[in-house]
Amino acid sequence: MLYAFLCYNDEAAVCAWGKDEEAAVHGQARGRDREAHERTPARPVARLVPTTAATTLRKDQDPPLVIDGPFAETKEQLLGFFVIDCNSLEHAIETAQELGRANPGGSYEIRPLLQFWPGSAGA
Repeated sequence: MLYAFLCYNDEAAVCAWGKDEEAAVHGQARGRDREAHERTPARPVARLVPTTAATTLRKDQDPPLVIDGPFAETKEQLLGFFVIDCNSLEHAIETAQELGRANPGGSYEIRPLLQFWPGSAGA
């Protein structure tokens, strides 16, 4: 099953990293990702631009409302995500713990993914 690992952290703190600190964190994360990839195939990793570039579509109104910025007000922002094939939730939690050792602080929200392919019976 594919799991999304949504990476939350303090956006101001992460954006304040210098080039050396960012390179060190990414290097450690790549090392952990390589280790995880040896056990399970990894999918692309994406880092989101800061929330100042976000747009939210509120679907609970008619017509839907478009809002500049993120909808949720939190101390941590969604900064990016991994998609990794894991054989169980326990395996996904172990993988998140390994990734977390390379990038301390914040949290990972772990969610199973459903796959929909264009042209298939469920799409």
